[in-house]
Amino acid sequence: MNPSSAGWIKKILKQKAFIQTVEGLDVDDFYTSLRSCGFIYGNNVLVFKEFIKVNDYTSEELCKINFLIAFKYMHKQSSSEIDFIESVIDFYSKINVYKASFLSDLIGEKKTSSLLEKIIHKRIQIADNIIDKSFNYFITNALLFTDILGYKLYLKTHSISEDYIQQLESVIETIVMTVLNSKKKKTDYDESLIRLFEQSLRYRKESKLTYKEAIDHINTNLEAYYIIDMACMATWGDATVDKQEQAVLNKLGRNLNLEHNIIKEAVTSLNIFYSIHKNNIALLTSKNLVKTFYDNSSGMVSKLITRNSKRLLNELRESKELMKLLTQSTMRDLNEEEHKKVQEQLLDIFKSIPSLAIFMLPGGALLLPLVVKFIPKLLPSAFDDNRVEDE
Repeated sequence: MNPSSAGWIKKILKQKAFIQTVEGLDVDDFYTSLRSCGFIYGNNVLVFKEFIKVNDYTSEELCKINFLIAFKYMHKQSSSEIDFIESVIDFYSKINVYKASFLSDLIGEKKTSSLLEKIIHKRIQIADNIIDKSFNYFITNALLFTDILGYKLYLKTHSISEDYIQQLESVIETIVMTVLNSKKKKTDYDESLIRLFEQSLRYRKESKLTYKEAIDHINTNLEAYYIIDMACMATWGDATVDKQEQAVLNKLGRNLNLEHNIIKEAVTSLNIFYSIHKNNIALLTSKNLVKTFYDNSSGMVSKLITRNSKRLLNELRESKELMKLLTQSTMRDLNEEEHKKVQEQLLDIFKSIPSLAIFMLPGGALLLPLVVKFIPKLLPSAFDDNRVEDE
C-alpha cells in the first residue's frame, strides 16, 4: 500500500487490520495512540497502533495514513449512516474557509475515495517545494487534529461552520501565548513569538480572547487533551519544563477539569517522544525550538510573498485602505483595530491567490504579522522614501 499513489484509501479500507484498529478503542486510548505515533505533535514517525509496518514511508505518507485513521475512528464512534468517504468530503465542503482556498478546485467532483485522496494530500502538503518542511510539521500538521475535532462535531450535529475551527484556533493561540509568557527567562525569539501570537488573534471583533474565554470554549475531553499537549509543546522550547511552567500547566489542567496524572502524562509523553525521535525530526535538530519555529516561518513567508509578488502587488494596489495601513506600519505600531483591518483585508486577497492558501488554514493567522513585515520590501521605493537597501 503506497499513500503516494492513487487508490491507497480504497486499499487500506479493505484491510481487516485497519477496521480492527479503529474498533473497540475508547476515546482516551484512541487519543494517546494518536499522540504516541506523532500525529498530535505534527511529526508522524509511526503508523497508528503500528497496524502497518512502517518500512520506508515518508513523514507525509505516515501523516496521510494516521489522518485517515483518525477520521475513520470518529465515523465509527458516531454510528453515522452516511458513507464514510462521503461524510469527510461533505465536512470539508461545508467549511467556507476551505471552499474559498486550497480545495476550491476539488469540491464539486464526484465523492469518491479518489477525491478524498486529493483532499488529504492538499490538506497535508498544501504546496510542494514552497512550504518549509519543519515549519509545516510544527504548525500546519500539528493543527490537523482541529479538523478531526470539527469532523466529530459535524457527525454529531450534521452541520459545521468555520466558526468552530476558528474559535479552536484562537483558544490554542491564547493558551500557547499564556504558556510562553510564563517563562522566567525569555529569549529574543520567545519575545518575538509572543508578539506574533498577540497579533494573530483575528477572530474576536472587539477584544482578544482572554484566558478564561479560551477555557470556556473547551467542552470535551478530547479538546482538553489536545490543548494540554499544545501547551506542553510551547513549554518545550528550551527542552525543559521549569517550576513556573509546570505551575501554569497544572493550573491549565485544573481549569480544564483534568486529573493531575493527565498533565503529568502529557509532559512525560512529550519528553519521551522528542528524546526517542530527536534525530528523525528536523525541527528538533536546533537547540532552540522557538528559534527554529520563528526562523523557518519567517523564511517560508518571505518565499511565499516573493513568489506571488506580482499578483499580490496588483491586489494590494486595488485596496487603498490596506496600502495606507501598510505604509503606516513601517513608521509606527498599528493599534488593535488597525491590525484587524489589515488581517481581514489580507485574507480577502489571499482567497484569490491559491499559493497563499496556507494563510486560510487553522494556524495561518500566526503568519499574518510576518506577512505585514515582509510586504513592504516588495513595494516600489515610492512606498517608503527613506528606505535604505541592504548591501
